[in-house]
Amino acid sequence: MSDNRLMQNQMISVENIYIPAARRKLLDSDKAENIAMSIIEHGQKTPIQVRVDGQRYVFLVEVLHRLEACKLLGEEKISAILVSAKRR
Repeated sequence: MSDNRLMQNQMISVENIYIPAARRKLLDSDKAENIAMSIIEHGQKTPIQVRVDGQRYVFLVEVLHRLEACKLLGEEKISAILVSAKRR
């Protein structure tokens, strides 16, 4: 991946974003539904932040509810910023 794509807002496939199982347990479905309603009314205002890990993306900050909201809406892509970050 070229460096010029890093830190740029782009659309990425929802199905290619990896959320660790421990984080998925924190899902609050009511919160995701509220975010989905906000996305319907106002659009996705804040892109999620992800890093590239092979053929998938790994989230960097709390994006679980925005991602789930997009899934509830049947969205196949989500606005994201690709950042350069090393695994800890």
